[in-house]
Amino acid sequence: MSELSINPGIEIRDSERELQRFRGRLGILGIFVLSLFGLLFLRFFYLQVIQHSHYSTLAEANRISVLPIAPHRGIIVDRNGIQLAHNYSAYTLEITPSKVSDLDTTIEELATVVEISPRDRRRFRKMLEESKRFESLPIRTRLSDEEIARFAAHRYRFPGVEAKARLFRQYPQGDMFSHVVGHIGRINQKEVEQLETEDRLANYRGSDYIGKTGLEQSYEKFLHGTTGVEEVEVDSGGRAVRTLSRTPPVSGNNLVLNLDAKLQEIAYNAFGERRGALVAIDPATGGVLAFVSKPGFDPNLFVDGIDPQSWAELNGSIDKPLLNRAAAGTYPPGSTFKPFMALAALFYGKRTPQQAISDPGYYMFGGHRFRDDKVGGHGMVDMYKSIVVSCDTYYYVLANDLGIDPLSRFMGMFGFGSRTGIDIGGESSGVLPSSDWKMRRFKQKWYAGETISVGIGQGYNSYTPLQLASATATLANNGVMFRPHIVNYVEDIRTREKSPIEPKPLRDLGLNPEHLKVIQDALVGVNKEGTSARVFADAPYVSAGKTGTAQVIAIKQNEKYVESRVAERHRDHALFIAYAPADKPTIALAVIAENSGFGARAAAPIARQVLDYYLLGKVPNKPAPSEED
Repeated sequence: MSELSINPGIEIRDSERELQRFRGRLGILGIFVLSLFGLLFLRFFYLQVIQHSHYSTLAEANRISVLPIAPHRGIIVDRNGIQLAHNYSAYTLEITPSKVSDLDTTIEELATVVEISPRDRRRFRKMLEESKRFESLPIRTRLSDEEIARFAAHRYRFPGVEAKARLFRQYPQGDMFSHVVGHIGRINQKEVEQLETEDRLANYRGSDYIGKTGLEQSYEKFLHGTTGVEEVEVDSGGRAVRTLSRTPPVSGNNLVLNLDAKLQEIAYNAFGERRGALVAIDPATGGVLAFVSKPGFDPNLFVDGIDPQSWAELNGSIDKPLLNRAAAGTYPPGSTFKPFMALAALFYGKRTPQQAISDPGYYMFGGHRFRDDKVGGHGMVDMYKSIVVSCDTYYYVLANDLGIDPLSRFMGMFGFGSRTGIDIGGESSGVLPSSDWKMRRFKQKWYAGETISVGIGQGYNSYTPLQLASATATLANNGVMFRPHIVNYVEDIRTREKSPIEPKPLRDLGLNPEHLKVIQDALVGVNKEGTSARVFADAPYVSAGKTGTAQVIAIKQNEKYVESRVAERHRDHALFIAYAPADKPTIALAVIAENSGFGARAAAPIARQVLDYYLLGKVPNKPAPSEED
């Protein structure tokens, strides 16, 4: 046996075969790596060649910041140029909640640098609840130069807090014009959606405020202006390096009103502590000369966002200062309705001026006694006397003879029960009763007995002082009705071009001039020898007027109304309508003094002060007195 033998436990390796296998694997790996590089190359080619334009634009956008520039809001002035709403610039301290880790701690630390009052904190919390967290919200407004300097020295301690220069709206006349001029406020989500629907949202980039009420709201499109744009080059830290281009904003247009600020002041102050409203109109144009609702409120409270405590005080006040009594408050017209009733009688041929009735002091209908205000009555009463002495019995009988639907149709011609279309929002339509109205409202038929009280301006009658003033102006203007408008013209801030709000005659009622003269003569008689003669006894001008008293609560049949026994807010309202000079009227007005008793005692003296100033330039030194009948 040979010395060489094979050990079956030893494997002889095939080096050539293993080398080939290794080379195969290396080739596959090489192909894979080359494929990856190929894909990477294709991606680079796609990004750098095919998508070059797109990414170049993005890179440029990162380098350039486009900033909106809010325009200056147009100012509002009265007919004599007295400013009722204007702008001024000041610094505000603002917090972006999303950039602040601990909001409460930040506010407390800020308060050690700049004074932050409890009202500031309440207002900020209210805005925080209503806003998105990435929005910048003011914690303090109208900072002094000293406060700005202190904050600048400590700026590094407060990430997410900035001092910004802002334009602020101010209403220098305060509550006197609060309901007519209105106010601006921060834009809410509902308004954002509305602007987007109207395709106007782009013009509000950079703007925080919008008109909320009054002229600020109804003329928003004119007042706001056009937003500008600024392109700024920024560095990697987002800091501005230089301005590349700038399209300046266009300021909003100015509003010049028909209102006379001094007349408004006299009318407002004439009420004294009384609540009420007054509207004065130029009968020949419909221009509103005074528009008073008392009490009012300070519109400046709303500009930066009203704090919850102030809002609760206004909203919960028993005097309702937020109610625009002139346009939205509705009241029975009382005896101021009687001249229009008499004109309806002539219009329908139900009465002649000379036709008289005997007034025993009451009118019986359906077993119910409708009392006159004068015990024993006024004797024989024709149309002239019925207006001058304000005889209820005459109009009880007349209302029954007219019937509710003819009466309603005639009163509708004067605008009773319809919005006037005045150029501010929030106007009420009131209630002009008719058989159809009652069926719609109560699903009940009209009863003849209900017409009786309608004839003296009571019952379901309910109108705004604005409607009553508009109807009076139409009567003074011989039946030609104009739409009441507060704005006289819009002034273009760039060209100074004036765009008048043209007097817009709504209609000519086509009334018989002889019929009109009967009523107009009787209204002159009211101020000469009738219920308001004492108030106008020494007036150097001839005026026309009519007193009115409207019940707030009903009294029982045959029970006499005694004012001193009735709670103050349940007492009768005092009303008065007037125009002057009687032969060529330049002013017509309606006044209501809430819970103040007889019209001659409380409302007529207010009207006298207004007419004295407008016609004579006479300035009273105290509120209108309360005259006794």
